[in-house]
Amino acid sequence: MLSYDWFITTGSTLVLIALAEIGDKSQLVCMTLAARHRPWPVLSGAVLAFALLNLLAVLFGAGVAAWIPEHIAAAIVSALFAAFGIHTLRANGADDETIADRGRHGILLTTLALILVAEFGDKTQIAVAGLASTLPASAVWVGATIALTTISGLGVWAGSTLLRRLPMHWMHRAGGALFLLFSLMAAWRAISAWPR
Repeated sequence: MLSYDWFITTGSTLVLIALAEIGDKSQLVCMTLAARHRPWPVLSGAVLAFALLNLLAVLFGAGVAAWIPEHIAAAIVSALFAAFGIHTLRANGADDETIADRGRHGILLTTLALILVAEFGDKTQIAVAGLASTLPASAVWVGATIALTTISGLGVWAGSTLLRRLPMHWMHRAGGALFLLFSLMAAWRAISAWPR
């Protein structure tokens, strides 16, 4: 049976990853492809890509947690999140990268491949691995996958409208602040778990 903490972890992961991914290259991939193709294959390719990327990240994070003492893993996660928070706060707007359209046939596979390449090793995948190293892996995977599916859906159907109405710098500030908050929480966990 799922616990209250599992749902808190899922919700926290969802919010953190969603804020970090708004305006990122994967959302631009979805907007670009959905402008020329049917939305369902684009969204399906994005969901499959993110489910796979999150699974790899969670397995890596949980594996690292099994080999590295908790206080060291939490200290590393704290440092990574602090770096992501500072980087996000300094960002001026959406990523400038543009993604070329790759034709009409095989759009699901095209979306899957583009997102796998664009997001492999990205800050959100590293964040998912970091969260999974200190929190329940299944909750992190569910939260991150729902977040990235939602952001992809926004990119496919309403991303361009949303991005025109909401100032991107506010989204970056919110995401950066959330990364810094998670950094402080991981630092507290590292201090609490430090051997005495």
